[in-house]
Amino acid sequence: MSSALRGAGPVLPVTAVVALLALPAPPGEGGSAGGTVADAVSALVVLWCVARTVRGARRPLTRNAAVVLGLPVIGIAVAAVGATTASAGMTGLVRYLQIFVLVPAAVLMLVRDRRDFRLVAWSLIGLALFQGTLGVYQYVTGTGASYMGSDVRAVGTFGPTDVMGMATVVSYGLVCAVALALGPASPRRRQIALACALLLTVPLALSFSRGAWIATVVACGAQLGLAGVRNALRALAAMAAAAVVLVGGLGIGSQMLSERVTSITQVSDAPDQSVTDRYTMWAAAVDMWRDAPVSGVGLKAFPDHRDSHASLALSSASDTGGAGAKFSRQPLLSPHNMYLLVLGEQGLLGLCTLVGSWAAFLLLGMRRLTRVRGGAGADCALVACGLLLWQLVDFSYADIGGPSTVLMAVVLGLVAWWSLSGRALSAPMPGEAPR
Repeated sequence: MSSALRGAGPVLPVTAVVALLALPAPPGEGGSAGGTVADAVSALVVLWCVARTVRGARRPLTRNAAVVLGLPVIGIAVAAVGATTASAGMTGLVRYLQIFVLVPAAVLMLVRDRRDFRLVAWSLIGLALFQGTLGVYQYVTGTGASYMGSDVRAVGTFGPTDVMGMATVVSYGLVCAVALALGPASPRRRQIALACALLLTVPLALSFSRGAWIATVVACGAQLGLAGVRNALRALAAMAAAAVVLVGGLGIGSQMLSERVTSITQVSDAPDQSVTDRYTMWAAAVDMWRDAPVSGVGLKAFPDHRDSHASLALSSASDTGGAGAKFSRQPLLSPHNMYLLVLGEQGLLGLCTLVGSWAAFLLLGMRRLTRVRGGAGADCALVACGLLLWQLVDFSYADIGGPSTVLMAVVLGLVAWWSLSGRALSAPMPGEAPR
């Protein structure tokens, strides 16, 4: 055990960031007030990575990696200069650089090989199982966040002010588990990964998060298609059987789930208030962009400009409660769409540089996946491409904010490693071989 830990030494700080997200979120708006322990440790990881690089006197990133990871800095820096206040600009600059540049770059440099990559992936699954188990307990005992008048919404340790936190964590774990179940590994490891994926479908369903459901279906569907017809059919049969048993046979949240799924299509035909608020804020973000099309209205400026651009249909706050918290009204401070948030606050410059970086990850990652399909490293390819697809789809329904945001940075680091690191395509490691 000690030798194994020593061998994984450089990547252990990354897994520590993941593990610390099992701690309860601090009080505040989704735990974002003042950051979290995981945020602080992620900063230490970046500093430690810099120290290792300086001590080793080696080039930290390839030219391609530096360009792709550094591209968002342009739009972020320009938008920070145009922020409403200097403090808001500095806070937004630090947060965006942490999530989209610094932590991903640190993960890219600390993950040395596919063994390290899988260790981080399994840590994501472990966190998802922990948070998901707590979420199921919250649903069963009625101690979750308030939903439709009952305290049944699974939120894990993230609390009612960050209802997307557990859904995001569980989705990451499920996507990783599906990829590891489809990739080349021993039958026992594939069976464990498949079992984890099936178990995680339950808390994901009980999160009642429509955006996470859609993103997970898209990401896992793409993974199944990329893994081959035989593997896809086997995994689909297992997941279908689990859905029938858990939802149909045991009746886990069947009525609420049915109503929640139906609400996805209710955009113009009597939508619920959350849908109305979301589309109203989307329109407000687009209107902000029209006022400042190139550089946007400035980092963290959406709340300041919201009321002057939103229609009267916006309720301006949502009801939160349950999971150990008192009832409160949580202000709606973002459009819950990452693309529109960036467009409104950073303009076309910020949107093109940030999305351009993600597009490069996707194109390079998919190209590498085609090279290793069915062989050593295919599981890593499916993990990285699946996580990126999930994130890109989920960004249509969510944006950054809350304790789980730092986990997004770790995920982007895994994606960057697969897409840009030369070590991702190295020769098969001992005990690693195609099926």
